[in-house]
Amino acid sequence: MSIQISSVWTREPRQPKNSGLRREQIVTGAVEILDAEGLEALTMRKLGAKLGAGATSVYWYVANKDELLELALDEFWGMLHLRELGQTSWREVLTTYAYELRALMRAHPWAPTLIGRAPSIGPNSLRLNDGLRRACVAAGFDGIDIYLATGTVVCFVLGQVLPETAWDNMSHGEEIDTESLGRLVDVVAADYPDLREDYHVSAQTDSNTARAMAFDFGLLCVMDGLEARLRAAAGPLMQPGSATRSHQ
Repeated sequence: MSIQISSVWTREPRQPKNSGLRREQIVTGAVEILDAEGLEALTMRKLGAKLGAGATSVYWYVANKDELLELALDEFWGMLHLRELGQTSWREVLTTYAYELRALMRAHPWAPTLIGRAPSIGPNSLRLNDGLRRACVAAGFDGIDIYLATGTVVCFVLGQVLPETAWDNMSHGEEIDTESLGRLVDVVAADYPDLREDYHVSAQTDSNTARAMAFDFGLLCVMDGLEARLRAAAGPLMQPGSATRSHQ
């Protein structure tokens, strides 16, 4: 038996009732709770209390918490802005998008856990995906490769950010004692001297700097891989770098 997918975007927003609330206010309030307290803290009752209207007023606009989260996720996508393709190359569009997406995910750590859990088919998400599609078409991708290319970039950012936010949640925002962690590594990795040595060298680098370096390296590899795929598909006559120049 197949699962039927429903969405808050399939119906027109309801007009305000006696409370005077609008859906935009509810979404803003939900995002504020998510930012301050996290995903599990958001309830209809808490949101109603924050807005001074009660949970029943929230239910006038959304059927359940899943619909509320769908609205919040699209609000998150609305915070992202792509560079204009006519002013820059496809590669710069995707690169800038990746950096902005990472920054926003770190500023709103609830958002990565919603991607894939709540449908991303709201107006902000569609606007963003259309811009990414146009960038990939300009690059030379076609068919399903258009969406595989954009999906690869998004998955890379998610793969980088999710461990970062998990580590931050575990440490509650406080600095980890690298010396005690180093002693722990020395014990559990006694049979792997190279790994132990590498850890002690890397531990001397500030964690935020190390994360930024890892992101830079990985994103460069992703973009180089996408461009190499374009060159391979175009044949031996295309010279290195021409994919970027010919599709700007």
